[in-house]
Amino acid sequence: MTPHDPATAARRQAVSVSVATGLYGVSFGALSVAAGLTVPQTMALSLLMFSGGSQFAFIGVIGAGGAAGAAVASAALLGARNGLYGAQLTPLLDLPWRWRGPAAHVTIDESTAVATAQPTRAAARVGFWWTGVGVLVLWNAFTLLGALAGDRLGDPRAYGLDAAAAAAFLALVWPRLAGRAAQGVAAAAVVVALVTTPVLPAGIPVLLAACVAVVVGVAVPPRPAPEVPA
Repeated sequence: MTPHDPATAARRQAVSVSVATGLYGVSFGALSVAAGLTVPQTMALSLLMFSGGSQFAFIGVIGAGGAAGAAVASAALLGARNGLYGAQLTPLLDLPWRWRGPAAHVTIDESTAVATAQPTRAAARVGFWWTGVGVLVLWNAFTLLGALAGDRLGDPRAYGLDAAAAAAFLALVWPRLAGRAAQGVAAAAVVVALVTTPVLPAGIPVLLAACVAVVVGVAVPPRPAPEVPA
């Protein structure tokens, strides 16, 4: 095995991504307790839901006094992207059926990104499992730390933890706003969210803002692919 072995490179990427993502779990643990959830409830979300964006959306709605239905709908909407990841990863990883259940649970942004960045199928499998399992372990460990220290931390807003989720989402979305169409959809979604937030229950504006992209996707026909000369 050489330093340039694809599997070795995949493991290194997986470890670095797992550590960075796991540390972010401290914010979720502290914010979840501050939103009114108990430590066991917080850990159940991290162990069973295991989708950072969905978890932050859920506690955000609950903490703002929103209805449980709106919290579940917001979390499900954000978690739906993991199903799209599964469609992309299934042919890439080509896992046996007995491993597809565990693989589905650790199919998240980070494991998908590391897996799809590898040059070979073997390295993609290494990157996927190391990242998925690594994030699962560290995310839950730091979630517990944040939940237990939540009372000692005081108000999470004093440390800027309430803005952590929004900053993370912005960092993920920003590179995808290169085209004018994407920028227009994002601007329209922001306007819808700002207008409806003062008058609708927490969580509903998020769903309406997401519907902007759906409406645009249905109303605007896709551009034909350019012809490639023979």
